[in-house]
Amino acid sequence: MKGDRVEIVVDAGDTTLTYEVVAVRAGRRVETAVRRGVVEVSEVTRNGSVVRTARFMANRVLALVEQPIPRQDSSEEA
Repeated sequence: MKGDRVEIVVDAGDTTLTYEVVAVRAGRRVETAVRRGVVEVSEVTRNGSVVRTARFMANRVLALVEQPIPRQDSSEEA
């Protein structure tokens, strides 16, 4: 959903770098996957098309923080 974001902290030798992938438009979401030693964070549309992807070597990733926006249930509206 719009506003979802994932922060990735990566070891860059003598320092750390922080990257952010954010769902910037309505109907988009952020998905994470770990495959064959690579961490992949993608912004995806409603129909599953990938808009952009960030890839990092899994052995360099120190933290992967998913920060979803709070969802409002229809049952809570009353």
